[in-house]
This record gives sequence, C-alpha cells and structure tokens, in this order.
Amino acid sequence: MRPELHLSLQFADPRHRALLPRHKVRRWIRAALEAPAQITVRVVDADEGRALNRNYRRRDYATNVLTFDYQHAPVVVADLIVCAPVVEREAAELGKTVVEHYAHMLVHGTLHAQGYDHEADDEAEVMEARESAVMRALGFADPYAPPG
Repeated sequence: MRPELHLSLQFADPRHRALLPRHKVRRWIRAALEAPAQITVRVVDADEGRALNRNYRRRDYATNVLTFDYQHAPVVVADLIVCAPVVEREAAELGKTVVEHYAHMLVHGTLHAQGYDHEADDEAEVMEARESAVMRALGFADPYAPPG
C-alpha cells in the first residue's frame, strides 16, 4: 500500500491542464513516495518559473521543476513547481510525450522532496536508479536509458 498523499494541484499556466488530471498526478507522485505527504503541485508559465528560480536558486532562467521541501519526516511537506513551457520544450527535444516528461518531473521532484539529491555522483546514482525504477513501474521508459 502506498503512503497517504494530500495533494493540491494548481494551474497558473493552464496549457496542459487536460494532460494532468488529478488522478494521474496523484498516481505518479504516490509511486515515488516513501512516507505520507502533503504536496502542492503548481504548473507555471516561463515568467513565474524564471522568477522563482532566480529568487531562490540565483539562476536566471526557467527550469523544468523546482522542489521546495519544508519537512521530510514524519510527513513530507513540499511544493513542486513545474514550468509548462520548459517541460513541453524538453519533451520535444528528448522525443518523449509531454505526459511522460511531466510524470518524470513529478517523480524527480517528489524524490527531492524526500531528501534525494544529485549534486554528488554517488547521490546521483542512487536518485537516478530510484527514478528509473519508479518510471518503469508506472509503465514509462527508463528516463536515463540511452536512446535507441
């Protein structure tokens, strides 16, 4: 049985609302959870994504997903900010569907919310292995497998 999830889903950028029904977002996040959680997912446009990345990470560009993790235990509390135009562009560049890339970004952000990181090589190996396992369990391709 998967951990309990209290999910808030917000669309500041509605372009992909139809691609992200609540039940799918909930399924993708719960697949990556290892503890009960309270998570807000906010889908934003490039301006909001850039402002948040600049203000909180000092990087002046919109990125695919930002994770604001407030608590890891006993309940995970986090906000996941997903930038719709970046996800759309990256999906096209990677030859993936937009839905598949959203699933990956939500799994990735959920792992960050639980303390996973990829700054050091050993941390990256652990996090990427977990991402790959979750994505395969959800019926998607391994996001780190070489193309072909």
